Order: sequence, then C-alpha cells, then structure tokens
Amino acid sequence: MVVDKGDPRMYLENFVKIGEGSTGVVCIAREKHSGRQVAVKMMDLRKQQRRELLFNEVVIMRDYQHKNVVEMYKSALVEEELWVIMEYLQGGALTNIVSETRLNEEQIATVCEAVLQALAYLHSQGVIHRDIKSDSILLTLDGRIKLSDFGFCAQISKDIPKRKSLVGTPYWMAPEVISKTPYSTEVDVWSLGIMVVEMVDGEPPYFSEAPVAAMKRLRDEPAPTARNTHKISPMLKDFLDRMLTRDPIERASATDLLEHPFLLQSGSPQCLVPLVEQYRKRMSRC
Repeated sequence: MVVDKGDPRMYLENFVKIGEGSTGVVCIAREKHSGRQVAVKMMDLRKQQRRELLFNEVVIMRDYQHKNVVEMYKSALVEEELWVIMEYLQGGALTNIVSETRLNEEQIATVCEAVLQALAYLHSQGVIHRDIKSDSILLTLDGRIKLSDFGFCAQISKDIPKRKSLVGTPYWMAPEVISKTPYSTEVDVWSLGIMVVEMVDGEPPYFSEAPVAAMKRLRDEPAPTARNTHKISPMLKDFLDRMLTRDPIERASATDLLEHPFLLQSGSPQCLVPLVEQYRKRMSRC
C-alpha cells in the first residue's frame, strides 16, 4: 500500500497554513505526543488531472532517504485529500533568499554541493527529479540544505532508460525537455545551472518574458548565461558552463560536478545561516 493507515488528525493538532501551490496547501502542525512541529502537504485529489504524480511523490520520499532530501514521516488519505507529513524546515525555500540577496561564491558552492549530493544519489537510483529550482530547495535554521518537491519525479531503468514528457517549470526546463526529445538525468543538471543563475542574478534567464516565449528561447537559442557574468570568478563560470551545455551528452553529470574545483570553495552549512536569519527578520516585519 502506498499510504499509511490511520487518520493523522488523531495525532496532529494546531494546523496553521503556511503556503499554497497548484496541488494543494501546506500547513505546519504539532505532534501531540512529542510536541514536534511537522509540515503537512494536503493535496486535493479531486482537482488533479494526473493523480499518479501525487502518489509518485509519496513513493519516492518513502523509498529514497538521503541527508540532503526532505524526510517524509507518514502519508495518509484523509477524505478526498492525500496528506504527506514531513519534516518542517524553518529556514524556508531558497527562493526567498535569492530574490532578495546576492549570494557570495562560498555560499553558492555550499548550496550546489548539497544539491549535487542529493542528485547524485537519486540519479544512481534511476530517479530524475525534473523540477530543480530554488523553490524546491529548503533550508534548516542551521543552514543545512534539503531537496523537496518530488511530484514530477520519474523512474528510469534498463527497460525504460529515457523519458519524454513535457514536465517541470518553464524557465528551468532543459532544451531537450521542451523539444520533447527523449531525456534522462541530465535535465536535472541543466535546471541546477539555471538555479545557479538565480543565485547570481536573483532570477532565472528570460524571467521577464511569458513562459511560452522563454521556453522557445531555451529550446532554440544558445545556452543562456548570467547577466552578472562579469561579477563571477572564472571557476564559477566554468562550473556554470558545464551545466548549461545544450547537448546532454556533453553536459556534466552530478557525479562529475562534485569533483569540480569550484566546489573546493564550499563551506559548512553555517555560512548560510546569515541568509536564513535575514529572511526570517524580513518575515517578522510583515
């Protein structure tokens, strides 16, 4: 059985909504027996055209555990909703940071190393994430990085070595996804490259354009670059170029990139704590 038995409302209390997306809402709640805060993703099955994607998220989170992947505690069917109960990361999403603050290269390297560790693990298990972006990266209060949002994941195998569904978020999509060419794990590396541009520029390339126009440019034009290329080191530029390579055969893998000299700048999670604290101060003023 994909989901666990029982009604989470029997052991959770104090539900507070903290976000809303295309699939449903996210609340924080408190476990009655432990007092621990958890995040609860509540997805209305009646509103989903592709329900299998929601259950796919549960299967991926249940079957694959890694220090840089958000931990799922339980899942359940509650009336017409699928609930996923997982660890609550109080540092919020990386989006909240990159939209307001420019990261230095130590911080960029620290984020990238953690995400690449998660991707190298998932790819080794035949899992493609297909929605890497700053909104899918969550932080703890002490600066640790965790990958989330597994609803678009796909499993590949010897029998099904490629996928071709048009899945993901437009500005972060690899050219081969947009052109519906069979693709594999390389698409996550491209999307991580776009996320690096976010950390340098504050937003992905072509973000001021409509999604369809941006997708056309990503599909047809040379690989985008950061607007602020003049502000980054040659080492970071090379790291970025190896991800934003149009030909997926020539694109570096997550494992390759973990050996890139740019990541020698990676620090401890502590270097990200000031960014988390700045974000939380801004939120407290709202």
